[in-house]
Amino acid sequence: MRQQIVAGNWKMNKNFDEGVELTRGILEKVEKPQGLVILCTPFPHLRDVGKMIKVRKNFHLGAQNMHHEEKGAFTGEVSADMLASVGVEFVIVGHSERRLYNKEKNQLLAQKVNVTLAKGMRPIFCCGEPLHIREVDTHVGYVSKQLKAGLFHLREEDFRKVVIAYEPIWAIGTGRTASSAQAQEMHAAIRILISRKYGKAVADETTILYGGSVTPATAEELFSQPDVDGGLVGGASLKPDDFAAIVAAMK
Repeated sequence: MRQQIVAGNWKMNKNFDEGVELTRGILEKVEKPQGLVILCTPFPHLRDVGKMIKVRKNFHLGAQNMHHEEKGAFTGEVSADMLASVGVEFVIVGHSERRLYNKEKNQLLAQKVNVTLAKGMRPIFCCGEPLHIREVDTHVGYVSKQLKAGLFHLREEDFRKVVIAYEPIWAIGTGRTASSAQAQEMHAAIRILISRKYGKAVADETTILYGGSVTPATAEELFSQPDVDGGLVGGASLKPDDFAAIVAAMK
């Protein structure tokens, strides 16, 4: 049975004190999660948030990014070893905002995946199509290329540690809404692709999250889809009540 996960991506929000308060609020509201809860905080928050959540069952610490080199003269960057040393267990790799604003390409993301795994952490590998790709109905092929280039070089034993997050970029902050049927269609296509590469057993055990503006109002229907295993949550992860409601929607 594959893991159900709700991961909160705080992005570049909350100063340190606000982050501690947010964590406290989440811990108060989320009592007994049915699946895993991952808090992906800004770098300055990681160690303290990690200490706060480590006493709670099913809570895990995640980072939003890292550099692809293990060490060196890369001013302003953070390495996988640094993240692991403060208790990080998951790392978001290839988020749509990193692909767009920082021009991260699939070859670079494959390197990040490798380093994440080498340091004993699990990648949350993001994939998804922009609006112009969706409009010409080539979204499955577009996402397939992202997965093949970023993940399919892995051995089966390493691929089993990967979590995939599908982000319909066209439905994030655009006023357009992806339906649960559209989410299910894409998640099923991703699972078929994995099955062709690694076999049905691996595909059936791979956790695929939905990352298209998940809210308390949409979570239950989204998570009820057979191939949607939880969510990568942005704005709603900054509100304890909303985040708790989304966690409660896990099947």
